[in-house]
Amino acid sequence: MSVSRSRCKTPSPRPRVAPHIAVLPKSGIRDFFELVNTMEGVISLGIGEPDFVAPWKIREATIYSLQRGFTHYTSNLGDLKLRKAICRYFQNRFGGIYSPETECIVTVGVSEGLDIAIRAVTSPGDEVLYHEPCYVSYAPAVSMSHGVPVPVLTKAENDFVVQVEDLEKAVTPKTKLLLLNYPNNPTGAGMTLEDKKKIADFAIRHDLLVFSDEIYDELSYIPRSPSIATLPGMRERTVVFNGFSKAYAMTGFRIAYAVGPHDLVDAMMKIHQYSMLCAPGLSQFGAIEALNSCDEEREAMREEYEQRRNVIVKGFNSMGLHCFLPRGAFYVFPCIQSTGMSSMEFATQLLQEEKVAVIPGSAFGASGEGFVRCSYATAMEEIQEALVRLRRFLKKKGLH
Repeated sequence: MSVSRSRCKTPSPRPRVAPHIAVLPKSGIRDFFELVNTMEGVISLGIGEPDFVAPWKIREATIYSLQRGFTHYTSNLGDLKLRKAICRYFQNRFGGIYSPETECIVTVGVSEGLDIAIRAVTSPGDEVLYHEPCYVSYAPAVSMSHGVPVPVLTKAENDFVVQVEDLEKAVTPKTKLLLLNYPNNPTGAGMTLEDKKKIADFAIRHDLLVFSDEIYDELSYIPRSPSIATLPGMRERTVVFNGFSKAYAMTGFRIAYAVGPHDLVDAMMKIHQYSMLCAPGLSQFGAIEALNSCDEEREAMREEYEQRRNVIVKGFNSMGLHCFLPRGAFYVFPCIQSTGMSSMEFATQLLQEEKVAVIPGSAFGASGEGFVRCSYATAMEEIQEALVRLRRFLKKKGLH
């Protein structure tokens, strides 16, 4: 008995990659550095990583924990000694009181903390407001949770601080969450207490959750203001994210934390325990040492960054590339619109002709077009040489 050919057709292959993942763009930062990695003699003002080595006390504590055999899992929430140190630090610095047993979780970097927090609160169709230019992972993290990322543009004339009137234009009945990052990557913007009060009032009026990414808080160059979580009516709706990568030069340790209301931290922990299980134990021992005894080293690094900031900002402004004075972090975001080049054209030609790597502002969202991000987490001599090359680049283009 013959079988009809029509019944034996090979079915069309189903997509191997989930559609909502397939459409995600790759990181503009990493794409650009694929090009950088093919060249020698490049001065990089690109990657946002401290050029310092983690203080010896931290490395020694980590080595000692290894020698003593502390090579096992910790609690899903993190080692209780570390959580107690984190909550003590937060209370001393900001006045916010959190329970180390139920309102604090140790994560594998702030990126993981934000990811599990967004997944914990976002249902399909929920809208999440975030200000742009912004760190590259915010919108993709929302999309991967089947939420709707809603960018709110910030402007150079406001020193890239998000304005409440712009948030009001973007908020809808579907909005559930506001994501903040100050001091900011990529712009170096920072919020004053008055700025935070306005945002807090907005969040309360619209009954929004607030996730505050404060990873650069220890690298502030203006008088420190309280975390937005400590303002009236905000504790019950805010999760604060911070960590050790930037302030203590511990990027490779991959260690951070979040503090917030018990129900939100508990929901984060559920996702964390089924994915990461716990943060690296050795890194947690290093983090305890950082909080307990490395204030002096942390402050010395901050002071060095501030000196570098002043040099690089003065250099850009002297070339006619307007650059506002950052309030925090270790980035400047100069405007290159006067050159007539796009951000990608400027960055690519500067790299090819003078071997100086900067990041196109467009990598941080459409509103970053016309700017480039430069990290001053590199040696002062390299910053000065990069400025010499940049001046030469502009002169060759007839722009300076």
